[in-house]
Amino acid sequence: MMKGFGTLILGLLLFAATAQAEEQRFHFERPLMGTLFQITCYGEDPEAAKKASEEAFGVGEEINKIASDYLADSELMKLKPGDPTKVSPLFAELLDASFTKARETEGAFDPTLGPLTKLWRETRKTRKLPDPEVLAKARAACGWQDAEWNRETSTILLKKPGMQLDLGAIAKGFTADKMFEAMKKGGFPKTCVAAGGDLRMGDPPPGRTAWRVGLQTFDLEKPEEVVELANCAVSTSGDLHQFVEIEGKRYSHIIDPKTGLGMTEHVAVSVIAPSGTIADALDTAGCVVGADKAEAMGLKFGATRVVVRK
Repeated sequence: MMKGFGTLILGLLLFAATAQAEEQRFHFERPLMGTLFQITCYGEDPEAAKKASEEAFGVGEEINKIASDYLADSELMKLKPGDPTKVSPLFAELLDASFTKARETEGAFDPTLGPLTKLWRETRKTRKLPDPEVLAKARAACGWQDAEWNRETSTILLKKPGMQLDLGAIAKGFTADKMFEAMKKGGFPKTCVAAGGDLRMGDPPPGRTAWRVGLQTFDLEKPEEVVELANCAVSTSGDLHQFVEIEGKRYSHIIDPKTGLGMTEHVAVSVIAPSGTIADALDTAGCVVGADKAEAMGLKFGATRVVVRK
């Protein structure tokens, strides 16, 4: 009787040890899109985890080659104004998400700000505001309503001379989604993909009900709030790290489509949403519409929670 009981206890201990061994933590990282992409996952097999991460990073590299405005031979940079261009399926998915959010937010999220982005990068480098005529010319080349996206034919037409797309405000969230899908397909649903200020999370780590995420907006030392999340995404946008001071005024890296310059309102927006694509686009749009309107707009167009600080 006692022997049987001891065997049962031993069996339970062995089962617990085996279960614990099965739930290992794996971490991988790689520079991508001007930031550090990180994958944290839990599973049984180190080799399988490594293989899945390589697949996921491969997807990230593919999206970067398609949508980067830093690569002269990217699919995005090959688009020419005046010529309807049929794009690849992956690029089509990203463009469809981009112009959907542009339409919903009435241009607060605008994927056609390429000329202004290029000009503002130079401004941040020189710390000198652009010449008004140069700024006006760049602004005239932008406007999401002057880019014709056709979902059925997967073609994009840039109608204005000098027009260029900039998908930097949505591409990282989109990439995090696609990398997470690759990890899940590889057998790792307990995964968190971090892409700078964007996180895409799946099932929680073993023994927990959620991933703990710190929302860091204005405090460089610690997050202002810690939230518990699973099977969703969170993205934060603001001027905590990226800003420039010119003639005594602080300008964000986020461009205001109305002025063509970096935003001057000190605001940070965190968006929790079902996907990284939605969260990434809406946190930028939230900053553009301002602190008073960000929450209502975000909740209307796909967010489950919007945290605004100013």
